[in-house]
Amino acid sequence: MTTEMALAENYQLTEEDKQAVVAIKEKVDLSDSLSVMAFGTEPQQKIAEFSDEALETVRTKDLGEVGDMIVNLVGELKGFSDNTETSGFLRFFKKQKSKIEVLKTRYDKTEDTVEKVVSSLELHQVQLMKDVSTFDKLYDVNLENLRSLTLYVAAGKEKLEEARNVTLVELKKAAEASGLPEDAQKANDYAAYCDRFEKRIYDLETTRAVAIQMAPQVRLVQNNEATLAEKIQSTINNTIPLWKSQMVIALGLANAENALDAERAVNNTTNELLKKNADMLKTGSIEIAKENERGIVDIETLTYTNQQLIETLDEVVAIQTEGKAKRKAAEAEMARMEEELKQKLLTLRNAK
Repeated sequence: MTTEMALAENYQLTEEDKQAVVAIKEKVDLSDSLSVMAFGTEPQQKIAEFSDEALETVRTKDLGEVGDMIVNLVGELKGFSDNTETSGFLRFFKKQKSKIEVLKTRYDKTEDTVEKVVSSLELHQVQLMKDVSTFDKLYDVNLENLRSLTLYVAAGKEKLEEARNVTLVELKKAAEASGLPEDAQKANDYAAYCDRFEKRIYDLETTRAVAIQMAPQVRLVQNNEATLAEKIQSTINNTIPLWKSQMVIALGLANAENALDAERAVNNTTNELLKKNADMLKTGSIEIAKENERGIVDIETLTYTNQQLIETLDEVVAIQTEGKAKRKAAEAEMARMEEELKQKLLTLRNAK
């Protein structure tokens, strides 16, 4: 299998991609340092710009404020409950009329606070849904950047193999044939160009690995925000209306003819309702808090990824060092053999 076929298979290149690889490869001049340095810089810059944009999208939101609103909402409902407990309820209300008036006042105050919280939650929900859409666009941009980097890496590897297996081999043969030091230097220079270009390709592969990791990271953040938006929707559509409907029932019971039964019913209904809602809001707020406080990527994952990267870099450096050492040794050995052959030829010539 040729290098082109292997790369096409590894990177799943289409026919259009293959043509793009050829076009990129033809523009590379390994003997031009600027050409090598500029190789693949455009997709690398796009990855950097993408990272900044994604970071700005996440950083400009204060998701903790949503959790604070939920906590405030629970506090208001608990405050309403604390002020309508049986122990103080019967002592405070001496007559049915005064009891209903105070209950309505307390309800109106709590309802006003709840409405403000709901309005803020709705605004945050709209922003979260916009962010979900934004992350879809960021995901598509990252895929396009990944494709561009893949083409440059594939083109670079093909170009490097051609340079080492064809051009460099020809230069070495020409140097051996001529015996001229300038030809040998030319071959050595070209080998150094190949080494620098190989490092440049490795840089692009590293950037490509970052782009690959960004895809699930973007989706993870997007899913977290979508989940939070759904939780807000559930609070607005379920918890708040339930509380309001139950409070209407409590007010209706307070108007009952039998003052004693009405008092008992209001207390029992209100307390039961607020306990249930407190439990529901507690569970919801805990889940939201967990989602808010959780990082985009677990520290274990970052630690593992960092360790793998360090080990990879160490292994690459070791392999490159070993390769350079072997090449130096081979060059020294070839120089020694060349000198030995020259001495031998001179000896034979003198002997004649």
